[in-house]
Amino acid sequence: MATARETPADPPHPLAEVGGAFLRLGLISFGGPVAHLGYFRKEFVERRRWLDDAAYADLVALCQFLPGPASSQVVFALGMRRAGLAGALLGSLCFMLPSAVAMILFAYGVASLGDLRRAGWLHGLKLAAVAVVAQAVWAMAARLCPDWPRRILGIAAAAAALLVPGPACQAVVIAACAAIGWWAFRGRAVAVRPSGRALTRDHLWASASLSLFVLLLLGLPVLARVSGGRAAAVFDGFYRAGSLVFGGGHVVLPLLRSEVVPPGWISDDAFLAGYGAAQALPGPLFTFAGYLGTVIQSGAHAWTGGVLALFAIFLPAWLLVGGAYPFWHLIRGKAWARAALDGANAAVVGLLLAALYRPVCTEGIRDVRDVAAAAAAIVLLATLRAPPWAVVLLMAAAGQWVLR
Repeated sequence: MATARETPADPPHPLAEVGGAFLRLGLISFGGPVAHLGYFRKEFVERRRWLDDAAYADLVALCQFLPGPASSQVVFALGMRRAGLAGALLGSLCFMLPSAVAMILFAYGVASLGDLRRAGWLHGLKLAAVAVVAQAVWAMAARLCPDWPRRILGIAAAAAALLVPGPACQAVVIAACAAIGWWAFRGRAVAVRPSGRALTRDHLWASASLSLFVLLLLGLPVLARVSGGRAAAVFDGFYRAGSLVFGGGHVVLPLLRSEVVPPGWISDDAFLAGYGAAQALPGPLFTFAGYLGTVIQSGAHAWTGGVLALFAIFLPAWLLVGGAYPFWHLIRGKAWARAALDGANAAVVGLLLAALYRPVCTEGIRDVRDVAAAAAAIVLLATLRAPPWAVVLLMAAAGQWVLR
């Protein structure tokens, strides 16, 4: 007769699982959007096995096609896949929460802190990002580019991204490789029936989500002009920045500056101070909006302005992924779609390879000592299976006290 001690524990509730996983990642995911994709792959493909490499690459390809913060969109899609819309929203909130709180708090004391961009420990975090991305590129290439036709596509995608820098190139490269894949691999692709677990039942809701995205993009400028209020203008500016940028991360900074500095809402010095602090934090760089909104609002309740700006800049990504994801999974089981995805997945590997070189390596590696430190971090991750957070802390310490 089994005792209470021998009774197996109940599995965690999907929402609790999603919230805990992304809150932990929000605390340790240093290095920007490209590094985030490496952290996600290690956590959800290798460790938790929520999905395989091909399905993960599908999500990355979808989010690269859409404007907005790519890594945060992948968070939303992963949460939706695991626990529905509630899981998508909870995962997004938990992933952004640590850095959003830190940026809002920093806004209250921005004048008392120095320039974090030259901090030694920040350099160490960049080296940790080199290791995380390198491991992700190697593992994804082995699974998604197993033959020479796909390897050639990946190399071509990397070359195109390096020769024509800019976020718009990503969508073009993925689309071109998908078209080549459809033409070259359609004879060998096999149709499969999408699993019901991967589908969202209410596609009418998904259509409404896409319609609301367009409605807000066109209607918010009119509302801001008619109302004349700063809150409406701030919401419009941050929503537009989140809607029109491809690639996310650093790409959004010029758009944000054009929204907040010319109107006199914030000075260039304060803008750059917040940008420097954002480099030192884990999680999505879009939480920089929390800092900007707090500074714009000012006063004891300035945090409400930060929350408003955060909601405005992330809302487009939620609407786009929530609307596009169900339809994406309806077509990905078709033979022609799977052939196209073979090409698109090869492009994703190529784009990650290009990003590993620039900006991850070009900004993180300065000399031979940095090369040795990054190689040691790769060994810790890939060979010794050290947890990413431990490698991050070790590299931050090395950057502060050894590599300066």
